[in-house]
Amino acid sequence: MFLTRAAHNLYDSLLSVFYPQPCVICGSSVESRTHLPACVTCWKLTSIFDGTESLCWKCGMVIHPAGREVDPSAIFCHRCDEHLFEGARACGVYMLALREAVLQLKRQPHMPSYLVQFLVRVARRSPLNQATRIIPVPLHPQRERQRGFNQAAVIARTIGPLLGLAVDETVLTRRGGYEKYRAGLDQKGRFDSVANAFEVRFPAIVRNEVILLVDDVFTTGATASTCAEALKAAGARSVYVLTLARPAN
Repeated sequence: MFLTRAAHNLYDSLLSVFYPQPCVICGSSVESRTHLPACVTCWKLTSIFDGTESLCWKCGMVIHPAGREVDPSAIFCHRCDEHLFEGARACGVYMLALREAVLQLKRQPHMPSYLVQFLVRVARRSPLNQATRIIPVPLHPQRERQRGFNQAAVIARTIGPLLGLAVDETVLTRRGGYEKYRAGLDQKGRFDSVANAFEVRFPAIVRNEVILLVDDVFTTGATASTCAEALKAAGARSVYVLTLARPAN
């Protein structure tokens, strides 16, 4: 395994030398293809969660509680009290290198190894490590036809084998109709735009399962909460959410 990793690193270094890729943020050469689409410096400037942050136990928003010794499971922002999932976590803040990586994933169905490392690390932390099955948030059929793939499904297929969890892309679906325009909507508007938008086709698959719901970005939590509602109505024991990025607050 060591020799395989060493050979891969050598190959990666040679590709970076002979076929340099520019950082999409600052334009400098990307030192390693595993860091694409940004250079190491821009990744260092990006807020990536390392597990030491004080986060809302439910939605994963960064909070700075009073006092030094605080039980992590007792920290809540209370903005997410009405959300129907048990917990949500992201790899970092939607900014700089992570933002560009998310946008790149919307254009091409490829997961850079750097992102995979982040996702697996977060998925193995409490409380997401209780999951027994992975389900991607389904893309609206119209949008998936335009894009040619569902980026959430790409994430699920990539991390599922690494976590030893089954991945199911068919059990949770979006209902028909046209996708509503959501940019600029507040939290209530986003909840209204996805109300009753999801259904579970095969309830037996999710019954008594702890679901890890994956998507690219957690914005207000409206989509994740609506998905969780459908999954729990079908018998899922609990639902946790894993995304690449989320807003800073």
